[in-house]
Amino acid sequence: MTMDIAPSRESRRARRNVTVLVLAQAFLGAQMSMIFTVGGLAGQTLAPNPCLATLPISLIVLGSMLSAGPLSGFMQRAGRRAGFLLGIAGGAAGAGIAALGLYQGSFALFLAGSLLTGLYMSAQGFYRFAAADTAEGAFQPKAISYVLAGGLVAAILGPQLVKVTAETMVIPFLGTYLVAIGINLSGVLLFAFLDIPRPPPRDPAHHHGRSRADLLRDPAIAVAIICGMVSYALMNLVMTSTPLAVVGCGFDTGTAADIVTAHVLAMYVPSFFTGHLIARFGARPIVALGLAILAAAGAVALTGVEIESFLVTLILLGIGWNFGFIGATAMLAQSHGPEERGAVQGMNDILVFGGVTLASLASGGLMNCSASSAQEGWMAVNMAMVPFLALAGGALIWLTLRPKDQA
Repeated sequence: MTMDIAPSRESRRARRNVTVLVLAQAFLGAQMSMIFTVGGLAGQTLAPNPCLATLPISLIVLGSMLSAGPLSGFMQRAGRRAGFLLGIAGGAAGAGIAALGLYQGSFALFLAGSLLTGLYMSAQGFYRFAAADTAEGAFQPKAISYVLAGGLVAAILGPQLVKVTAETMVIPFLGTYLVAIGINLSGVLLFAFLDIPRPPPRDPAHHHGRSRADLLRDPAIAVAIICGMVSYALMNLVMTSTPLAVVGCGFDTGTAADIVTAHVLAMYVPSFFTGHLIARFGARPIVALGLAILAAAGAVALTGVEIESFLVTLILLGIGWNFGFIGATAMLAQSHGPEERGAVQGMNDILVFGGVTLASLASGGLMNCSASSAQEGWMAVNMAMVPFLALAGGALIWLTLRPKDQA
């Protein structure tokens, strides 16, 4: 008797979807590393007050937060592909309006474009959830990890495009935003190959899961959201300030781009094995390791402002984010049913990106306005990590030590 070991149709579909989402993360995601590299520097040239230099980045994250809930609901009704196409439309329009703001020297227009870019960032955040939609069993955390690993290409491509485009036009950074428009438009073809079934329409006669209040009262969901929020917010807090700190300490924009490249590589290279580690050891230990590495990044940053210190800090920051954020995503994916997917994922991203918005707003103020020098501002940014790491670490310990719920 011959045993049929050919992969099932569902297995092939899951792998095909992961491939599409990896490519989307790689190429469409390059625009985010581009914009996060130049957004603060461009904002500094347009802002009436240096304390507002990172406001464009903050508005990207704010736009992501505001659109997360509606976009999640839209995907629940219309499907993932429609939601991702809406996201790239927002990214293209946002880059176009930001480019117009640079051309006209209008900070207000530049901010409006940044806010609209948040729609793409929100859609990109759902790539990891989409990977889990058709994946099953041990492949689910691996699928999430592989999709985030696609950011490896974005880590190399985005900052290198900045080096090529930032000064190619009379108006600095204008070329970068024009290239971002083209990157978004390429996604229309890519998502034609995505094959994720639409969720079944809601039947009022059937149970559709817990309310949002009940979901937030679930300890596993609450702690997953806290850990994801802290991991992402602290990464953003430090990364947003890095180009300002590097240039403020006497180095050039190219050096800042290279450090951001190393950081984004560190964010995504571990994704090739993070999913396997989660499958073997569980999500909670990996989240704990991520928080510890984020703490180590802050400790290294406090040692000085040499290139080596910046580089090691940003590498550790990326690795810590990877373990903390992927681990928290896996915790969340395991804590709710399919009928609760839209509510949980939308609520999670609203809270996560709300925290990231506050972090990016605080980043510019701490960097430029809390001290008399770039070096002191950089120290203030990294000291700000301490209470939030304590919050996430304490929540994770509480969940681990908590007696198991009764059925």
